[in-house]
Parts: sequence; C-alpha cells; structure tokens
Amino acid sequence: MNIQNILIFPGGTEIGLEILKCLCQCKNIKVFSGGQEASNHAPYVFSNHFIISEVYELCWIDELNKIIEEFKIDYIFPAHDDVIVALSSNESNIKAKIISSPLETCLITRSKFKTYQLFKNLIPVPFIYDKADNIFEYPIFAKPDKGQGSQDTHIVNNQQKYNELLKINNKEYIFLEYLSGDEYTIDCFSDREKGLLFCDPRKRVRTRNGISMNSHSVEYDLEIFTSYAQIINSNLEFYGAWFFQVKKNHNGVYTLLEVAPRIAGTMALQRVKGINLPLLSLYENQRIPITIMSNEIQIEIDRALVNHYKHNVKYKRVYVDLDDTLIINQKINTILVRFLYQCINTSIPITLITKHKGNLQKTLEKYRLSLLFDEVIHISMKHNKWKHITEENSIFIDDSFTERQSVYQNKGILTFDSSMIEMLLDERC
Repeated sequence: MNIQNILIFPGGTEIGLEILKCLCQCKNIKVFSGGQEASNHAPYVFSNHFIISEVYELCWIDELNKIIEEFKIDYIFPAHDDVIVALSSNESNIKAKIISSPLETCLITRSKFKTYQLFKNLIPVPFIYDKADNIFEYPIFAKPDKGQGSQDTHIVNNQQKYNELLKINNKEYIFLEYLSGDEYTIDCFSDREKGLLFCDPRKRVRTRNGISMNSHSVEYDLEIFTSYAQIINSNLEFYGAWFFQVKKNHNGVYTLLEVAPRIAGTMALQRVKGINLPLLSLYENQRIPITIMSNEIQIEIDRALVNHYKHNVKYKRVYVDLDDTLIINQKINTILVRFLYQCINTSIPITLITKHKGNLQKTLEKYRLSLLFDEVIHISMKHNKWKHITEENSIFIDDSFTERQSVYQNKGILTFDSSMIEMLLDERC
C-alpha cells in the first residue's frame, strides 16, 4: 500500500495534537501540519509544519493548494471548528480530500442557535432568551453562537451585564438558561450507510479554557445517551467521528450543549481503549469496512502541561554513565533509554563510560542493556573519564557534577544529568 500523506490543519490545536498521536505510528501514513503564523505547539511535534494564512483571508486556499501539490497531500484532517466549515465550503477548490461530514451538517452544528432549533422538539435543549423582558430570574448563560470551548462565555448575573454583552458588536451572543449540573461528552462514530456504530459517554470533571483536563468513562444512563446519539444521527448526516455534549439542568435532565462533527482532544481516552477514531474516520472516507473493538476497562484521563524544546545542540556521539545515571535505585532510567534509542534511530554512536565496581557484563545482562552500546569503556575509580573522550563533537551524560565539570573543562563539550534529558528528546513525527 502506498504512503498516504495527511495534512492536519491546524496542527497546533488540542484537536490537531490528538489526531497526530492517533496517526503518527500508523503504517503507510505520513503526517504534516499546517497553521497560521502564530506561536503554537505544532513545530515542536511535527517534522513538517507549514504556514498557512487563516481561513478568513483571501489567500489561504492558494497557499493550501501549493502545499498539497508540492508534498502530494492526499487528505486534510480539519482540527478547528471554523476550518471544518471553510474546508467543506470550498471542497471543490481544494486539491485533496477532506475528512469531514457533509457541509450541511458542518453549517448547522457550527451554530448553537441552528442546532437548538433543529433538536428543540426531539431532545432537551436550553431555553433561549430572545429579549430581556423574558428573563424572569438570573443567572443566565451567554455564549457566542459560533464559539468553541468556553471562549467568551459568561455567567450573566444581572440585566446590566446582559446589556453590556448586547453592545459587543463582534460577537453574536445567544442567552440561555443556566445549566448548573454535571457535564458530559459523548464520543460517537457513524458510517454514512450503516449509521451510528459507536457511542461512549465520559464525564468532564475538570475543564480549562473549554478543554477537558480530567475525564472518565461512565457506565450509567447509557440508554439515555445512546437515545440522544441516535436522534442526532437520524437528523444530521455524519461521516466518521463526532461528539455531542450535554449538561444537567436544575431538574437533573441531560440538556444538549453542542454537537460537533470532528475529533475531540479528549478522545484520547477512546484511543487508549483501542478505538482510534481519526484512523477509523480515514477508513470511513475510503469506504473500508469497519469493525470497532474496545478494551472494556475503567479509565480516567488527566492532563497537565507537557514540555517540548527547540535547541541548537549538535553532536555525533553520546558518552553516557551507568551507575546512578542509566541505572538509578536498581531501576532502568527509561527516559534516558528512550533518548539512547533515539540516537540509534538517527545512527549516532553511543559509548558507555563507567567506573562500575561489579561484574559489568552481568549487570548489563541483568538490566538487558548489553546490546545498547557501540562501545564500552570500563575504567577504575582513580581514572578520569575525560581522558577517554576522543570525539570532540559529542555530549556527556553523568549524574556526577565533578565528572561533568571535569569533562567540560578539559574537553569543552556539553554535559547533562538525567534531569536535563527531556530537552534532548525529539518527538516530531
């Protein structure tokens, strides 16, 4: 099978980063990223990242098509709500296939008002206040009709705040009943011919900027969630992965918040259970028969910031210590081993330089490290490690400050301890 080149656009969103994690290890797939010229995480995790103007500018399609032609892009995976609509609306002018649901679905779900109007007699939706005279009690909730996450949303506690939001010209707010209960996302997958194939709810325990930072699968009220999914799927046409969100109102009734025909960042929870929704969406687009299988496990996801680095460190060989560096407290330093295998992948030789007191070969065999090194230098405690470093364009890794200082002073090369290794990891796909 030929390599399929897939452009994730934009690659730096939480959505794009999750699509990357789903696809970067799949055989016969090469991932690319595109996005606007603004600070984002994509260049740190994509080997191929391109600047493309925002979809609100006139030149974006020409820029996109130039990249498609030059790098032979087969598919574009949209990773932002506005980009979904822009790509679907201009599909005939774009020289690659779009992995998306039909345009009508994208247009309706992009508008909260249109979504609520479509489903108001089918499933519970929030009450919409069309004017101040209809507001009998506060708080109410205000959010942009075409917003995403929790951006520019407000709890409105009085008429003064309501009037202030009405005066904001660049936001088309809708004013809704305030839903105070627990919030859930229901991850779904539909085949254009077979209909709904998958539906799995998860509770949003902690959110930040609209992103679910802590979430876990739920095993209750599955019939309610599935019935909502079936109704939504019967009234909108979906190709591949999609999701909807609900929140309990003051009576404990699950009430629709939004529907989105795209990947959600926290679909990572489904990925680790065995359901790779972006890959399945690609198969659905290609009309490949799909079987969905999941590990039936209880799982919770929690997110925190992750570090990736850009640096100017260049090296042609790695010298690394063993005791308290590669083996710490009788355990393998897996982060360091990960880096060393990165060196193997890029054909950078590795030299073990150690003052190990025991039987070195037995120790390496015990920890299954005996085949990791291109060279092993075993010296006595009284010898200096720097005297055995012959490659000038190299780096040195050791837990001992004295050893690192000696190597730096005598050889002038960069030195690292274990806490610094994350800077050297290159996770770009």
